[in-house]
Amino acid sequence: MSKQQKTIQNEITLSGVGLHTGNEVTMVFKPAPINHGFAFVRVDLEGKPVIEAKAEYVTNTQRGTNLEKKGVQIQTSEHVLAAAVGLDIDNLIIEIDASEPPIMDGSSKFFIEALEQAGIVEQEAEIEEYVVKEIISYKDEATGSEIILMPSDEYQVTTMVDFGTKILGTQNATLNKMSDFKEHISAARTFSFLHEIEMLLENDLIKGGDLNNAIVYVDKELSTSTTEKLKKAFNKDDIKIQSNGILDNLELHWANEAARHKLLDVIGDLALVGTRIRGKVIANKPGHLVNTLFAKKLAKIIKQEKRNNVPKYDLNLPPLMDIHQIMDILPHRPPFLLIDRILELSDRHVVGMKNVTMNENFFVGHFPGAPVMPGVLQVEAMAQCGGVLVLNTVPDPENYLTYFMKMDNVKFKQKVLPGDTLTFKAELITPIRRGICHMQAYTYANGKLVCEAELMAQISKVK
Repeated sequence: MSKQQKTIQNEITLSGVGLHTGNEVTMVFKPAPINHGFAFVRVDLEGKPVIEAKAEYVTNTQRGTNLEKKGVQIQTSEHVLAAAVGLDIDNLIIEIDASEPPIMDGSSKFFIEALEQAGIVEQEAEIEEYVVKEIISYKDEATGSEIILMPSDEYQVTTMVDFGTKILGTQNATLNKMSDFKEHISAARTFSFLHEIEMLLENDLIKGGDLNNAIVYVDKELSTSTTEKLKKAFNKDDIKIQSNGILDNLELHWANEAARHKLLDVIGDLALVGTRIRGKVIANKPGHLVNTLFAKKLAKIIKQEKRNNVPKYDLNLPPLMDIHQIMDILPHRPPFLLIDRILELSDRHVVGMKNVTMNENFFVGHFPGAPVMPGVLQVEAMAQCGGVLVLNTVPDPENYLTYFMKMDNVKFKQKVLPGDTLTFKAELITPIRRGICHMQAYTYANGKLVCEAELMAQISKVK
């Protein structure tokens, strides 16, 4: 059963301090359009650069999942992203005036509360979901950390952690349905061991840390010198160890809170795949490094499967648009009209078709004795499909011309020869605005991908 994409209804602001910088941070959640996904906006920098929440932008996983695009950074993104996924949100703009979201209490709890207060609304587009059909796995041989993704009726996550210490030992946590995230996972706080805290303090980190936004497990003897450092760092008159081995007066929400927080991290890190997942994740000794490496692998698999998902249509059926209807919309005319039929059309995608024959005029010189359709004309044909998509949004398409603006990531995979039937599929990357169509397009022939490109075109009214 199809589900609708979701975003928030109103914008909402949170403030706090960054864990490592200790600086005051203001973060604003804002509604985002369909197919937008999650993105951070650095409003403190010139031009307000955007960093999309994608695995390809992960540059560092020390003490959190850190993103960087064109030199602009976002640190510790995982708790915010986990909250969005946990509430079934698909599209969200996260404006922030620093590189690091506020740590709050070290969990996703306050982000969940803010997003719910903003209101969650359905949008007029169906979700894109990756349905797992076979086991996908990634293992870090050095650490033994491993993530396995297997088929399941819904998104489920199990974490199994072994910290190799008597104070914490082995813990497990499971989330059987995402609707349980708020109650059972979102309040699980980040944690650290005493020896890690000492190292972080020595490196002038966790300036925004205190004993209320992180659970500190004492895995070594608390010396006098260490006690004095902690008292100074956390502005405490005294530092004590509880009977359960936790520093100071923090009470655990659950006995396995550490494992639940690791599960929270997995959900936040896998949000970087950029697509909803229908499958069961089993993570053994997860960490930000293995989580994000798995996210990169999964994102690549999804992209590859999408590219190879050749549209199948019964060409004996009447088309949605024949050549006459296409010419009613497009300004192109023979010999430069390069699509014969439109097979499918919605507000976000289009599928077209062309029969390539030896009678094409370009075969005269490309090449004599070895006819091959020029790649640039394959791209032009995909762009004409996009033209149908964008011109279909205006009531008088005959009064508009379509102009190419940009093409990126153009790749040619196979030769196109006389006798081939080409199928073009183009999907919007961003919603059409001011007559600008930004799309991902593919060309298929003989059951194979022959060409792909990211294209941008604009329609302009004839004066």
